[in-house]
Amino acid sequence: MVHTRFCDVFGVDYPIVQGGMQWVGRAELVSAVAEAGGLGFLTALTQPTPEALADEIRRCRELTDKPFGVNLTILPAITPPPYAEYRDAIIESGVRIVETAGANPAEHLPVFRAAGVKVLHKCTSVRHAVKAEELGVDAVSIDGFECAGHPGEDDIGGLVLIPATAQRLDIPIIASGGFADARGLVAALALGADGINMGTRFLATREAPVHENVKRRLVEATELDTELIFRPLRNTARVAGNAISRKVVSILDEGGRFEDVRPLVAGARGRAVFEQGDLDEGIWTAGIVQGLIDDIPTVAELIERMVAEARELIEGRLTALVRG
Repeated sequence: MVHTRFCDVFGVDYPIVQGGMQWVGRAELVSAVAEAGGLGFLTALTQPTPEALADEIRRCRELTDKPFGVNLTILPAITPPPYAEYRDAIIESGVRIVETAGANPAEHLPVFRAAGVKVLHKCTSVRHAVKAEELGVDAVSIDGFECAGHPGEDDIGGLVLIPATAQRLDIPIIASGGFADARGLVAALALGADGINMGTRFLATREAPVHENVKRRLVEATELDTELIFRPLRNTARVAGNAISRKVVSILDEGGRFEDVRPLVAGARGRAVFEQGDLDEGIWTAGIVQGLIDDIPTVAELIERMVAEARELIEGRLTALVRG
């Protein structure tokens, strides 16, 4: 058993989190994580309406009676989604764990707190983690530069970012970015984290609702097969290396503007990759941790293996190093 204070706060068996993933955080995957003892998050904005989110929550409850949460990512937009309505759908559905990400969640925290909802907030820097604790979140997920999606603009890897955050915060910390196995879990705990978040690793599981071509590519790829897009725009995102992402990098490096790449990075094209399996159809998210992925297990197999091997590492190899 690998058990930390994060498990106590959020009511799960193991300190292993499957955070929100656009188009991927659906009931099949989330319920499998919950059943295996981890904490999975449905992705609110994968659902087209708050009503559809409520339906997905009900569907997840039909698959598991264990705790799970919902991710609500708040991003600037000319016409933003109805965040308050999604928030209310979460609360009215009886979900008591939320992962917030993107913009400052201060507007929503009082409402979540009044409803007894615990909040895990995703951050990419120590200063943002400190601010989140001051706002009253229950835990933070700290994303190192290795992570898929948006790693922030500081380019600080987890080896420094995790302990730098741990020494400033009192609330539980989940380490994110570059985690795929027991070695990463044990390392994160040694660095001061209370658990880990995995996205790309969970993408390569049998229950992940994506095309098999995507899963096989993650097994075949190395840590070199990602691209950092939008760097010149100060909105860096780490995605899988393919014809589209390399074209986006080239256009922006040559002085292009977002308008010049907008058709290439449309969300509908990325969704098509996951649903249809054409890996060059659009932008899709993957982290450098794909270099550590060499199989496509069930979620239960993955979590059970990680927990067992983490215990072996702690009680075996690491203990042996300090004997005598």
